[in-house]
This record gives sequence, structure tokens and C-alpha cells, in this order.
Amino acid sequence: MTAQELEQLKYPIGHFDCPKKITQEHITKWIAILEQLPSNLEQLVTNLNDEQLDTPYRPEGWTIRQVVHHLSDSHHNSYTRFKWAMTEDNPLIKAYNENAWAKQHDYNEPIEQSLLHIKVIHAKLVCFVKGLSLQDLERTFIHPEGNETVALKENLGIYAWHSEHHYAHIANLIKRKGWD
Repeated sequence: MTAQELEQLKYPIGHFDCPKKITQEHITKWIAILEQLPSNLEQLVTNLNDEQLDTPYRPEGWTIRQVVHHLSDSHHNSYTRFKWAMTEDNPLIKAYNENAWAKQHDYNEPIEQSLLHIKVIHAKLVCFVKGLSLQDLERTFIHPEGNETVALKENLGIYAWHSEHHYAHIANLIKRKGWD
């Protein structure tokens, strides 16, 4: 496999490219993506068997099962980051080692609980974000990796991209394997 082919498998929709000026149109689009992910993801994975769920989406990549559990954990962390930024002044958030989390025993469990959690956390996240003003979305947190200041409006875009990024990992594998 060439480096270009591996990069395409890793980033099937490309890397997140944050607009220089985030508009209300971007925010509305990103909220819609977050609203739709739970049902779209459930439709995509519900009929997969255990062997399919335990198939990596790329060489040395996570399995579909791990990706579903990761989405649940990652988006839970994102929701918490939104709350921290709204309740504290530019807080330093806690990062986590995604690969170490993916090696934990619960990432081998059935995906139903994570699918349910994604429904709940996205309902809470979307409700919360819809209640924020444009001024609220200017609030920031500090990500410890690189000591980077992240505005909530940018975080919204990152997690909309993250939703589509991992959805594409699964959808592309299903298509490549002819499971659809």
C-alpha cells in the first residue's frame, strides 16, 4: 500500500480545514451534522455482524467496533469541553490518549450502549449549542497538546468534521468489502 493510499484511508474526507471566518451558515451546517450522526451511524452499523464489526477500517487501524466506542467517548469529552468553556474563563481542558482508551476492555463490548450514548450525548450537545449565542461561541478553552486556544465555534466545526470523518471510515470499509 502506498503512502498516498494509506493517507486516503486515514483521512477519507481530508483534514479539518477551519474557515478563517466562521459564519452562522457554518454553525447551522455543523449543528445539523451533529444532529444527524446518531441515526446515520446506527443505520450504517446495525446490520453488521461481529466479524464485520471487528474488521479494521485500514491496516493497523481501529475496528468498526472501536470507532463506534471512540465516537461515544470523544463526543462525550467534547460536550464537557463546551460546558467548561461556558462556566470557566479559558480553562485548560484534559486531553486523553485515544489509542490507550481504544485498548480498554470495554472497546471489545457490543456497540449498542455506545450507540445509545451517542444518541443521548448528541441530543444534549445539540440542545446546549443551539442555546448559545454567537458571542458565547467565541469563548475558548486551552487544549494542552500544543497549548492551543480553541474557540467553541471552532470546536463545533472540529466535531462535525470528526463525525463525518469516522462515519466515512466505516462507510468506505463497508463499500470496499461489498457489505452493503
